[in-house]
Amino acid sequence: MTVQITERDISILAPSARSSYREAFANAQPVLDQFGISESPLRMAHFMAQVLHECGGLTIQFENLNYSAERLPKVWPSRFQPTGPLNPNAYAHNPQKLANEVYGRRMGNTAPGDGFAYRGRGLLQLTGKDSYREATEILRRSFPDAPDFVQAPDEVISADWCVKVAAAEWRQKGCNEKADADSITQVTKAINGGLIGLAERKEWLRRTRAVWP
Repeated sequence: MTVQITERDISILAPSARSSYREAFANAQPVLDQFGISESPLRMAHFMAQVLHECGGLTIQFENLNYSAERLPKVWPSRFQPTGPLNPNAYAHNPQKLANEVYGRRMGNTAPGDGFAYRGRGLLQLTGKDSYREATEILRRSFPDAPDFVQAPDEVISADWCVKVAAAEWRQKGCNEKADADSITQVTKAINGGLIGLAERKEWLRRTRAVWP
């Protein structure tokens, strides 16, 4: 039986959700069906746990890069003093400069300003021009009318496309099968590239499994 997601589920898990995300999930059932996420409660719980963590309970559209000078060496210790070469005071509370420094010249970001232009966005915080390009290619296999997210990156957070982008990324990275194994470690590695925020993700999973037992 297909697992349903309702507006009540979103209200329980994310009472402060942005209106665009609420609208997106109000129309998400066909997308979750198409990408196999709704095939079991376990898949739905794992998917939503990762989404809710990555976008702060459906409140975050863009990655928050407004860091203090004290915080920067903790987030990027190899880049900022005392162990890295950069002076954190020069990047504190300057999201654009910070993004272009930490994301520039990698992840497909080659042009000046790419780091900020392709900073984390959306339900699973798509990051880097390569990821935006890949999302376009993957999504157009199912939705030929999908926008070019490299040319229009803000479409990643739109009500029309945010769930589709997240669901396509989820399936492409084999997360349905990892969720079937109930491995939050493997799911997190696939989504995050590491295990950042694992404790918080586990707490979200506890909450989503209460909704989809």
